[in-house]
Amino acid sequence: MTALLTIEGMTTRLRVGERTIYAVDGLSLEIECGQTFALLGESGCGKSMTALSIMRLLPDAGEVTQGSVRLHAQDLLTLPESAMRELRGNRIAMVFQEPMLSLNPVMTVGAQIAEVLQRHTSMNKPAIQSRMIELLQNVSIPDPAQRLTEYPFQFSGGMKQRVMIAMALAARPELLIADEPTTALDVTIQAQVLDLMRVLQQQTGMAILLITHDLGVVAEMAHQIGVMYAGEMVECTSREKFFQQPAHPYSQKLFAALPSRQKRDRALAVIGGEIPALSKSFTGCRFADRCEQAWSVCHASIPPWVKIAPGHQVRCHLYTAQNTSKTKPAVTPSERIIAHSPHNNNTDHQNDALLEVHDLKIHFPIRRGLLKRVTGHVKAVDGVSLRIAPGRTLALVGESGCGKTTVGKGIMQLVEITAGSVYLNGEALSELRRKQLLAKRALFQIVFQDPYSSLNPRMRIAEIIEEGIRALQPAQSRQKNKDISVRYTEVDALLQQVGLPADVKWRYPHEFSGGQRQRIAIARALAVNPQLLICDEPTSALDVSVQAQILNLLKSLQHKRGLAYLFITHNIAVVDYLADEMAVMYLGRIVESGPAQEVLDHPKHPYTQALLSAIPVTDLDAKRDVIRLEGEPPSPANTPTGCHFHPRCPHVMPICREVYPSTSRFGSAHATRCHLYNSDF
Repeated sequence: MTALLTIEGMTTRLRVGERTIYAVDGLSLEIECGQTFALLGESGCGKSMTALSIMRLLPDAGEVTQGSVRLHAQDLLTLPESAMRELRGNRIAMVFQEPMLSLNPVMTVGAQIAEVLQRHTSMNKPAIQSRMIELLQNVSIPDPAQRLTEYPFQFSGGMKQRVMIAMALAARPELLIADEPTTALDVTIQAQVLDLMRVLQQQTGMAILLITHDLGVVAEMAHQIGVMYAGEMVECTSREKFFQQPAHPYSQKLFAALPSRQKRDRALAVIGGEIPALSKSFTGCRFADRCEQAWSVCHASIPPWVKIAPGHQVRCHLYTAQNTSKTKPAVTPSERIIAHSPHNNNTDHQNDALLEVHDLKIHFPIRRGLLKRVTGHVKAVDGVSLRIAPGRTLALVGESGCGKTTVGKGIMQLVEITAGSVYLNGEALSELRRKQLLAKRALFQIVFQDPYSSLNPRMRIAEIIEEGIRALQPAQSRQKNKDISVRYTEVDALLQQVGLPADVKWRYPHEFSGGQRQRIAIARALAVNPQLLICDEPTSALDVSVQAQILNLLKSLQHKRGLAYLFITHNIAVVDYLADEMAVMYLGRIVESGPAQEVLDHPKHPYTQALLSAIPVTDLDAKRDVIRLEGEPPSPANTPTGCHFHPRCPHVMPICREVYPSTSRFGSAHATRCHLYNSDF
């Protein structure tokens, strides 16, 4: 087949002050018509900069200094800007990672799609209107004529991403560049987005450059795969060869870092160190300082491209002719066994609840009119009950907007509880006065999803951690820690406990990577010796290697300290690796709960079954039947009568529309709320 896009030796540099950063260094690749090429790698390796270089949308400080980018035979780097404006959105389109930042908040969705059609087609107004409705129908947005008149804030995250895809496909481009199109989306919405891209590709024959760090998405979508590290390509091959036998040590580490049930008793493989600074000149392999298989030649000589099989190339000294006898070490340091915590195996502890939540309800009033009268309520949490024993992990899973985070904030007493009760060590938190609650705060802490937003950017790390120690430690501890040197010794110990050197305490949050900031947030939470840690999506937007570091840290801390975790997530692989119990939440209510492995192996509720079926897997031979859910979750301000899930349920019965189901039990701990298992109907 003829290559649609050909990149040869492309080098992109950025000028930051007096430094020159080579964000992309000598990249070459080909994408054929109708093919999906997946670009893999950690954050900061140059994937998004590659996309921006192709589109010529680099910031003012950036420029492509070498190489060529050809669409068919036309070199895009030689075109004037006026010609590129005609080409963008027409022959090449891009779906950006964050749709809310890419959509204009003061323009309706219809006006933004119409801009593309007016610019790149000769359609009249009626034809444009018809085409816009067709595009929204293609991306499965209900009531498209009405939604065209609405603004981006009126759409959910998944719907905004689908609007971006509709806009990108408006002029029927030959090449679609999708930059992390499913990052932070729920698995059900992710399945819809990927299915849409695949169907449209088959219908139109367009090529896709898919930028991602999700190996499951790559296994499902890609034809060819390129792995990037520190600005350069280190491996390029077909999907089948990559998943059968990844060749580069970096690629192997990415696979080893994936969480799974088989690794529950082991620490996940991690890639030590950081991506090297791209402002320096390299004399050897860029991965050498982090590679457990490196030897002297790796530091002294830049590895060439080596063809190890037809269609499989790798940039690594392990495969050069003179080093074919070089073998991988039998066991890497990261594959050590994690001893089971006595808290996790002691049934006496499991019978004693550290945290008990009974029929928790959190309703937010809807106020309208000049006098702001209450006209309704958003039922964010509507009768949730759960229980966590010391040293155990309960995973709370569900789609965005189902109320998971609000449950965590309700337990923390950070939002007002409408009804129900929260007991910690048998004491009702909602009945405590402000000062009494403050005295209990040290027992339960929260780690938020975005560590950058939750860390004060004007405070040094030492001050951030010390603030919690001073505020929440008992009076006798505060007296003991009046000496500032004693407090900083404790800060040093906490940083070392989460795997950071003590000398970083004088830095500010912006000087750290995402994974390091999350470690700092965990250190701050641990500073007051809590018994319960609420982790709200702590790994949702992290690379797989950084995610492995955080999961190893949480598991190690649970073993050493006997911590209990409420782990809020939509990553089922993390649940399988970390959780003891699991609760599935839908529209403010728990629809299924039980031991994690039992729920994952034998899901009962149709929503749980759909959720698990939508998870992309890296096993190319795995047979899975994805259950497609129609439509969007209903609004918590207007919940359906009967079972909340019935508008989307493939097994809906008349009773489901009338009566909310009672609890059905399967054994001592596994329970669900579904009429399919109610013998009365």
